[in-house]
Amino acid sequence: MSIQLVFNLILAFIVLDFVVEQLLRYLNSTRFSEKLPEELKDIYDEKEYCRSQQYLKANHTFSMITGTFSFLAILLMILLGGFSWLDQIVVKITSNDILQAILFFGIIGFASDILSTPFDVYDTFIIEEKFGFNKTTVKTYILDKIKAWLLGVIIGGGLLALILWVFHSTGEWFWLIAWIIITVFSIFMTMLYSSLIVPLFNKQRPLEEGELRSAIESFTQKVGFKLKNIYVIDGSKRSTKANAYFAGIGPKKRIVLYDTLIGNHTTDELVAVLAHEIGHYKKKHTLTGLFTSILNTGILLFILSVSINNPVLSLALGAEKSSFHMGLVAFGLLYSPVSMLLGILMNYISRRNEYAADRYAALQYNANSLKNALKKLSVKNLSNLRPHPAVVFMSYSHPTLLQRLTAIDRLK
Repeated sequence: MSIQLVFNLILAFIVLDFVVEQLLRYLNSTRFSEKLPEELKDIYDEKEYCRSQQYLKANHTFSMITGTFSFLAILLMILLGGFSWLDQIVVKITSNDILQAILFFGIIGFASDILSTPFDVYDTFIIEEKFGFNKTTVKTYILDKIKAWLLGVIIGGGLLALILWVFHSTGEWFWLIAWIIITVFSIFMTMLYSSLIVPLFNKQRPLEEGELRSAIESFTQKVGFKLKNIYVIDGSKRSTKANAYFAGIGPKKRIVLYDTLIGNHTTDELVAVLAHEIGHYKKKHTLTGLFTSILNTGILLFILSVSINNPVLSLALGAEKSSFHMGLVAFGLLYSPVSMLLGILMNYISRRNEYAADRYAALQYNANSLKNALKKLSVKNLSNLRPHPAVVFMSYSHPTLLQRLTAIDRLK
């Protein structure tokens, strides 16, 4: 392929991605309604439904602005030669290929975070605050930023340096060795993320003895699920929104409940939520998701290894000579349509898994308790209960609440 063709494809894919995102946002906006729809009358009351629509509209406008800003930023970086300008700077700083790439991506990551921070601040302290969700203090926000930067430098920089060293040292076997490294890292993080990374940002405490813990332990014994680690996380430190999640594999598996979830649900509803999470484990969704991600990474690395040495990639972005980091940027932009298609497929699989986990919780525990919990979660979080079907198909990892309730009812 010629340099001009690659350049044109990059621009075309960037524009295509932006157009698709804006179209999906528009389609979602056509579902906004001032009147409480009939199918939601047993979920929302008029007042809360009105709040949810105001919240959705605020987020819709905000996402339109941020999406347009991101689109213009990347477009200008390409048209004005921003990537090649930065490449020239890092080449002047050091002649070491690995240090050049680390500096290149480090500067891009830091600059991107700085540019997005005003939008993030507005979202957190204006929109979320207005609708009663935000509990983040300025101090917590700043500390979170600093910790995220440090983790990015230590973990992201370290992993990037190792992969770059492999690339320059192993030639044609680069993709396979890099795949092994990333696979080991992914498994390690899956097992230990909740016990190593989460405590840097949140406090986790074991669920105390009492009615809830007894009910959870009774259910786990009934279904043959060995679990000793049940934790409560201080989600209220940042938001009033509620959640629960299953983390880890093997002996490191744990269930984590947000304190905001516990305060808003009955014991039966909480056990139903946990039964759903256990359903994911029983159906091996965690493992299959991990293996699928590993397989996708392997395919991606193989395609990258075949393409990255082609100087056309770097030159299409204005580089004076070929380099790994410039080639990687171009490859990432060219790969975006494939990423979109894979995302649609993975979201479809994820939605099927959610149905399966709901089915497990409804049959093994209590369907009505699960339905009540899902309704409360949606109302508490002012969720969009009537998204456009195209948006669900393209970007939803979970079915809509109404779809989930209908599927549960069919079990009866």
